[in-house]
Amino acid sequence: MAEAEGLFWTLLFWTCAVLLAYVYAGYPVLAWARAALHRNRAAREGPEPRVSVIVVAHDEADRIGPRIDNLVAQDYPADRLEVMVASDGSTDETVSRAREHAGERVAAIAFERWRGKAAVLNDLVPKARGDVVVLADARQRFAPDAVRALVRPFADPRVGAVSGELILSAGPEDSGVGRSVGFYWRYEKLIRRSESRIDSTVGATGAIYAIRRDLYERIPDDTILDDVLIPLRIVRRGYRVRFEPSAHAFDQAAGPAQEFARKVRTLAGNFQLFSRETWLLDPRRNRIWLATVSHKGLRLLAPLLHLGLFVASVALAEGAFYGLALAAQAAFYAAALVGRWLARTGRRNPICAVPYVLCLLSWATVVGFVRFAAGRQRVTWDRPAASRGYP
Repeated sequence: MAEAEGLFWTLLFWTCAVLLAYVYAGYPVLAWARAALHRNRAAREGPEPRVSVIVVAHDEADRIGPRIDNLVAQDYPADRLEVMVASDGSTDETVSRAREHAGERVAAIAFERWRGKAAVLNDLVPKARGDVVVLADARQRFAPDAVRALVRPFADPRVGAVSGELILSAGPEDSGVGRSVGFYWRYEKLIRRSESRIDSTVGATGAIYAIRRDLYERIPDDTILDDVLIPLRIVRRGYRVRFEPSAHAFDQAAGPAQEFARKVRTLAGNFQLFSRETWLLDPRRNRIWLATVSHKGLRLLAPLLHLGLFVASVALAEGAFYGLALAAQAAFYAAALVGRWLARTGRRNPICAVPYVLCLLSWATVVGFVRFAAGRQRVTWDRPAASRGYP
């Protein structure tokens, strides 16, 4: 092998290896270490602000009634809580069932055309009466004290948005995929908790997050990830985005096809985010630049980094160390295939679960990029039909 060619493959190998190690382990450890140096001040009790909960629903006739009941039953002063239910172009009985609950505290608003959550939020958030607006979905349920816990951090005037915690339980289609994704979600929440202690989380949990109404900026109607763009724009205005682990929303783990579709949509939304909000990549304009690039940006390069590492290992395999590295990668991908097979049978092996989830996320990244680049990722969201299909 020519010296220049060998140097190229060596540089490629170590660049990919270091970046992958940083993305998967280095940054979480760094965030945890930095968070340990910050004093974690408990949110102090303050006045109970007026709160508006906005739920955007499309064809959710079977869920909307129980969802409204869940929100009205919140442990929060009734005269300071309003619920706004928006039907986004529903073709079923979502509107009529929501209006059965309408009254002084519940408003049901029907939009004839299906436009997506971002467009509906642009219409409704400025009309909300609450000083704090809680953004939620029809699918999940809140713990009885969720709203109270979610608004508590706003007693600090530096806080502009607060994300709650989504807790997943086994669903009717629970499988090895669902349990493996549950592991990934716990890993993700560890990172968010650390980021929150340092400064701000990079985005929020779409199922349960709140913002100060007067900080809301209109976002493009075709925005895929409102729960990332809205909080980041609040950070840009000098406020913090907190993660509040005591504000709980509950959901069932989705089936494998649904979960994969969600990840593809999320990752397509991340590509959209960085292509439009270029200020995020400028450390002079984005004070949480390190978290943004480490948590969101570099993950989008993971498929290329895996590919580059493997190809470089093949090219350098004559060396003992690189031969071992190639064998280790082969074992990793073999474990991922076994993890896929176990997931299809509803079983899980912890040793195989992590390689499988990482490979699944890398493939979702590829699909998400293709859909974003081709303009094929819709802003509207369908509930995928129940399926036992696995990617």
